[in-house]
Amino acid sequence: MIKFGTGGWRAVIGDDFVRENIMKVAAGVAALRREEGGSTPIIVGYDRRFLSDSAAKWIAEVLASEGIQVLFLNRSAPTPLIMHTVKTLGLDYGMEVTASHNPSEYNGIKLIVREGRDAPAETTARLEEIIANIGEVKPLDFKEAVAAGKITYIKNPFNSFLDDILAVLDTAAIRERGLRILFDPMHGSSAYPLMVIFHTTRCTIDVINGNKDAYFGGSMPAPTESTLTDLAQHVVAGGYDLGIGVDGDGDRLGIIDSNGRYISANEILVLLYYYLHEYKGWKGPVVRNLATTHMLDKVAESFGEVCCEVPVGFKWISSKIDEVDAVLGGESSGGLTVRGHIHGKDSVYAAALFAEMISVTGKSPSELIDELTARYGSFEMCEFNLRFAAEDKARITKIIFEDKQLPDFGEPIVRVSYDDGCKVYFENGFIICRFSGTEPLLRIFAEASTKAKAQEYIDKFARFLNL
Repeated sequence: MIKFGTGGWRAVIGDDFVRENIMKVAAGVAALRREEGGSTPIIVGYDRRFLSDSAAKWIAEVLASEGIQVLFLNRSAPTPLIMHTVKTLGLDYGMEVTASHNPSEYNGIKLIVREGRDAPAETTARLEEIIANIGEVKPLDFKEAVAAGKITYIKNPFNSFLDDILAVLDTAAIRERGLRILFDPMHGSSAYPLMVIFHTTRCTIDVINGNKDAYFGGSMPAPTESTLTDLAQHVVAGGYDLGIGVDGDGDRLGIIDSNGRYISANEILVLLYYYLHEYKGWKGPVVRNLATTHMLDKVAESFGEVCCEVPVGFKWISSKIDEVDAVLGGESSGGLTVRGHIHGKDSVYAAALFAEMISVTGKSPSELIDELTARYGSFEMCEFNLRFAAEDKARITKIIFEDKQLPDFGEPIVRVSYDDGCKVYFENGFIICRFSGTEPLLRIFAEASTKAKAQEYIDKFARFLNL
């Protein structure tokens, strides 16, 4: 069965991610569009994973056969570009072939809906129902569909996206600072837009891992502390001001300081919210998912603002930003967006804004983090991921979500939430245990004033579950 999780449909190449299933997804989207009375073209894009370009063409062939005008990108592109195009052109749907930060054996499809948003759960649930009843799919030949005008290439697809970002940046401050940046696109599809932005703002920028590699250099295409060690070493050795890493489809961001220090996604969120509120005067709340740092809550409280907590899945963050007119929203996995930009996570805009922040403040990320830690206290997060078999999932589900059993953490529990997984709140920390929506993983996150304390929470939970 084809199932959509928090980041779209993802499957192992050659197992479930095969031509037949890819065409069924396309036929399902076409049927859903008819059911909803949609009338606009559908944009189809793809990242640099193995089979992505071919899969995008198979999708376009099916959509064209269903009488839908297809806007096709003739080069790989990050997911934020597809979201931006859906928003600016007022399209009903966009489709991006990507498995984002998943291992190289995966690929998938992200469905973008009106206003450039991640497809909500009710939309993907209905799509799954339609796909389950799809019969034989008869695509058109791609070249014949192009010749007939049923598939058209978008001319200069990046222009509007880049212009909108540059229009809201303090480009003068970045030019004045003259940053030296080392960029790691992790063999993904975000090299071009970030290179254009940083060349336009007169930064000196060099690139590592810019080639297309179906195996992502043997690493995960996710900008984490462990995957950016090579970038950190090169930043220090080369005397760069900043290292920037983004994931395979350009929606997650990682930062390396000039001293080689990894700036976590949680720290990036806190820094950018602080900068936008205090330096740029953007007043309003902040939004985070329930597995993201509570330091945001402390910062917001000091501003007389609120921090809104939502379930995992960026659609919840973007909808909450609209609801409360938040300055910024993001998650501990590296995705964020800012008021007025697209309704999904975008590492291109986030990286450019981060460069603006250190240019305007004249301070390094480490200096800024140390200032905020001195003011708000230390917030350290640890994570534990476990791949599970079907019987393990059933056992864990019964213990945590049916019987609602918890270990003895050795301190009072303030409250417990089962809104998305199981989250236990303490006076000065939390632990959350939930199943991933994109991989067969059990994820446990914990935050406390020290890493040792956060790890203690995880160890107690893991022992309790016999993991």
